[in-house]
Amino acid sequence: QPQPQPQPKGRELFRSQRKESEGSVDCPNLEFEYGDADGHGAELAELYSYTEEHELSLNRRCFEEDFHTQEPDRRWLELDGARQKAYVMRLLDGLEVVSRDKRLRVARAILYLAQGVFGDCENEGDVLHWSRHNSFLLYQLGTFSAFLELLNMEIENSQACSSALRKPAISLADSTELRVLLSVMYLMVENIRVEQETDPPEWKTCRETFRMELSFPVHTEEPFALLLFTMVTKFCSGHAPHFPMKKVLLLLWKVLLFTLGGFEALQAMKVRRREELGLPPLPEDSIQVVRGMRAASPPTYNIELVEQQQPQPQKRGHRSRRPLMKQDSLDIYNERDPFKNDEGGVDEEENDDVDSGIEGELDLLERDTIIPAMPAQRPPIERVSFPKGLPWAPKVRQKDIEHFLEASRNKFIGFTLGQDTETLIGLPRPIHESVKTLKQHKYVSISDVQIKNEEELEKCPMSLGEEEVQETPCEVLYRAMLYNLPQYMIALLKILLAAAPTSKAKTDSINILADVLPEEMPITVLQSMKLGIDVNRHKEIIVKSISALLLLLLKHFKLNHIYQFEYVSQHLVFANCIPLILKFFNQNIMSYITAKNSISVLDYPHCTVCDLPELTAESLEAGDNNQFCWRNLFSCINLLRILNKLTKWKHSRTMMLVVFKSAPILKRALKVKQAMMQLYVLKLLKIQTKYLGRQWRKSNMKTMSAIYQKVRHRMNDDWAYGNDIDARPWDFQAEECTLRANIEAFNSRRYDKPQDSEFAPVDNCLQSVLGQRLELPEDFHYSYELWLEREVFSQPIRWEELLHCQ
Repeated sequence: QPQPQPQPKGRELFRSQRKESEGSVDCPNLEFEYGDADGHGAELAELYSYTEEHELSLNRRCFEEDFHTQEPDRRWLELDGARQKAYVMRLLDGLEVVSRDKRLRVARAILYLAQGVFGDCENEGDVLHWSRHNSFLLYQLGTFSAFLELLNMEIENSQACSSALRKPAISLADSTELRVLLSVMYLMVENIRVEQETDPPEWKTCRETFRMELSFPVHTEEPFALLLFTMVTKFCSGHAPHFPMKKVLLLLWKVLLFTLGGFEALQAMKVRRREELGLPPLPEDSIQVVRGMRAASPPTYNIELVEQQQPQPQKRGHRSRRPLMKQDSLDIYNERDPFKNDEGGVDEEENDDVDSGIEGELDLLERDTIIPAMPAQRPPIERVSFPKGLPWAPKVRQKDIEHFLEASRNKFIGFTLGQDTETLIGLPRPIHESVKTLKQHKYVSISDVQIKNEEELEKCPMSLGEEEVQETPCEVLYRAMLYNLPQYMIALLKILLAAAPTSKAKTDSINILADVLPEEMPITVLQSMKLGIDVNRHKEIIVKSISALLLLLLKHFKLNHIYQFEYVSQHLVFANCIPLILKFFNQNIMSYITAKNSISVLDYPHCTVCDLPELTAESLEAGDNNQFCWRNLFSCINLLRILNKLTKWKHSRTMMLVVFKSAPILKRALKVKQAMMQLYVLKLLKIQTKYLGRQWRKSNMKTMSAIYQKVRHRMNDDWAYGNDIDARPWDFQAEECTLRANIEAFNSRRYDKPQDSEFAPVDNCLQSVLGQRLELPEDFHYSYELWLEREVFSQPIRWEELLHCQ
């Protein structure tokens, strides 16, 4: 029959077009190791834009002109420690001069030292070695404090602000002094933060001193991180559009990472805190479990549904055996074909009606169906050994045991005993066994203990007395951030929105490109391509730093006190963080993760010691040979983790995921074959599964299977069936209001210290009350007779009113 033949051709043509735009679905496993940050060299390279490249030689010239007047015919590497110290002290004296130009030249010379005196080095390793050596030397001689004073001066420089506000287009030239100061501070923080086995003992001491100095301010009232947060809000308010935001955000992230501690340090703190509270140890080290996970094959998409539903020509008498394949598609570890379809059913992207109000507000949903490009040949058979047991130990909350017993008592006895989980009289034997199993896996979190303590402190403020608050870097930071915290969160999300690749260019959005655009715009095609790569790279680095610092803040505040975490979370939610992250993921995420917005030959420190080859359009297009972009995958995982933190156990926020139709967006993100990213996507799908309806669950059985295999189990949690008690449509606003009231009570109790508290003791003795010295105005003795006449003698005293009790 000739008619059906054009259809496959049309499909092939359509498929090849989609392949070009979407990238192949057959994504290999990504060899990515998640950590606090990328490699040391990569983190230093990201500080500089490619448009700043010419300033490296300017820094070198400023240093060498000054150095050769002091040490003629000598190199920096040849000087002994004493001579190096003497020269740095001389440079620091030069920062005290009045002339801005002279100060800038000295600051550039110091920046050249922090960059590793690359003019005297042979290779990249030497540059990084001398950069670390000089950073420690500069810190020991007080350079950081001197630069902090200069930074404060530049922030307050109203002339630079007004000049930038008047300009129609802001460029690199407007932020020269700020960029030099922030670069020196970033290099010092990053070089001192990173530990190496070969570090001498004095460097280790120096590192701890620096950490303490940044965490617990001595001279100023606020930690250094707060100054950087203030810069972020000032930039977003439009008062200082010339601030180099990328450098500020990178420095802020690294300062938080240095002072609060990374993920390994956080895990150790968590273990220590549980010991102090007398809680049982954690069932497993979550970092190690995630590292040992294998990526699953991505779920199937609509093109396969269409193809598999095509009637296949069959010989007479032979029945189709397709239904027998269904069970195999549930087992993602023993698949014959990783892209085989889940049986019958339609993907949510096709059959869901889109709420036009949400679509208009957030531009979240594209109505076209995502059709992946299929490889021409069948992929090779993948055999992966089935893991022994599930990766996570199941957990049970106290609330779960109470709900279970309440339902059982209602069924078998006819009444309940409130929160009593010990009395099992009248309940059948299987219920006894169930309760025993639940209690074996009961998990009490640090947050549960903190909430309970907070309730007791609210109930009995007098008898329990003053709470002892440990003065940790996290506590100091929260106290400093508290009163402006909503503004800080809004500012960070505004910048994140402007840097997201899915954002449309709008007139009212903030300009985050002030520290990447050159004074003279490119003329040639090559220059335009280079600037395009630079701008994209700049945005990616901003997304990376914001996602990392928000996650750090959330995790540390949660450990320090649950209500500090909830306060930050609530302000992120109020500032539309949930739809913003979903909007970020509503793109071709594989293209974002494999993007090649970098020119490796121009990266620091490579560009300082190697001769640069001639750049061509072809070499720029080709990019590097990396399988994926580390920073983009890191950003995606961080944003998913933030979304998990915001929505976990919050039904009102889970409903936001459902309302914004996040399921197809998240399901698309499963195409990335990286275990950690898939885990956090599956967690987000799991919490909303019960709200998505039977049809969705039926047509996404492979995703359901992946959730079962990878995400932690909660006993008696009916996440897959939708008959959980919490799935009922409660008034979700009440949940947020109760949480807000608890947060405000915590903040006012711990951080508002009123002098005339209602709990202050009252003096009832007439003699002492009359004998108290009262502060009176200076002119009171001139007018007190008039005051007596007006306030006392002229007022009639109605003695009979004393006889009437109110």
